[in-house]
Parts: sequence; C-alpha cells; structure tokens
Amino acid sequence: MERIQKRIHQLEFGEEIAAKDIKALLNAEQQQQLAEALAAQVELKKNKRARTDAEKQALGWKSIKEVRLDVLRSALNAANDDLLSDYQRRLREKEVRQAKIYVREYSDARKADKSVFAAQGAANNALTRAALRRVDGQAVRSLNKRDKEVFEMEEELKRRIRSEMTAEELAQLDMLEGVERHEKMPRKARK
Repeated sequence: MERIQKRIHQLEFGEEIAAKDIKALLNAEQQQQLAEALAAQVELKKNKRARTDAEKQALGWKSIKEVRLDVLRSALNAANDDLLSDYQRRLREKEVRQAKIYVREYSDARKADKSVFAAQGAANNALTRAALRRVDGQAVRSLNKRDKEVFEMEEELKRRIRSEMTAEELAQLDMLEGVERHEKMPRKARK
C-alpha cells in the first residue's frame, strides 16, 4: 500500500514514472484493467475529436497519467479492503493455534494423571513458550533476569562512553541521533 501511495503522489506532482514501475504494483487483473482503460482512451481519441478542454471533458478524454492514477487509486482501495479481512483471518488463525496448543497440553497433562490445576498450568506455560496470550489472563514478562542485567550493563556502558567523549564527538553523536529520530518520524510529521 505504501508503494502504491508513493506512486500516486509522484504522478500527482507530475513526475514521470516508467510503465514497468506501475505494472509491478498491480496484480494481473489490475494490469488488464489498466491496459483496457488505455486502449479505450486511444479508441475514444481516434473516433471523437475534441477541440476545447470542455469538449474533451464532456467526451471523457483522459491522459495516460489520469488513467494510471485511476487504476492505482482503485488498487489502493482494493488493498485497503483486503487489509481488514487479512487482519481478521490472522486473528482467527492465532486464536485457533492458541486453542489447539492449550487443549493438546491440557489433555496430555490429564492423561499423565496430573491434577486439573497442574494441567491448566502446563497448558498456560505452553502458551507462554509459544508467545501467545495465556488463557488464565496472567501477564508474563518477556524478559528474564539475565536479559535485564544485560540491558542494564549496556546502558551503563553507553553512559560511561558518552561521559568520556569530547565536545566535537558529542556534537556529531547528537547530530546522528537527530537524523535517526527524523527518519523514524512519519512522513507527514517530517514535512
């Protein structure tokens, strides 16, 4: 979707874009739609002559750029429509996977003569190992003690190195961090 939006903006601002770059963003059906729309415009311009812009507009004349914009906008709308259904499909798959893991681990634990509570704990632990939400709703921290210690050591090293830097090195580091923050900003915020 981002690439389609980028091409739409480029066309709206009058930049020239190669046909292959536009076709690369479209699926086979959309490429066929583009080819048919361009052919229809060629046929329209052959059969019906127009002298003024008002006549051209009344007859439905469009430039190649306008035809490409129409097709790209319809492709963007189709991608937006598919986005919600794709998200819902992935959510269903995740829930099914979660249920399968829980039921499998629970039944295995019960077959091993564990109590109900021990079986539930084993099933929830399996969900945690699979990086899925636990059924009992207990929040599990993703960092263990060792990871926390490593991150704290890294932060201490960064502070120590920064304190030993010269003024020129600090200025360069600040400039570099500013560029990184700028690149992470959404495009609209940068403008």
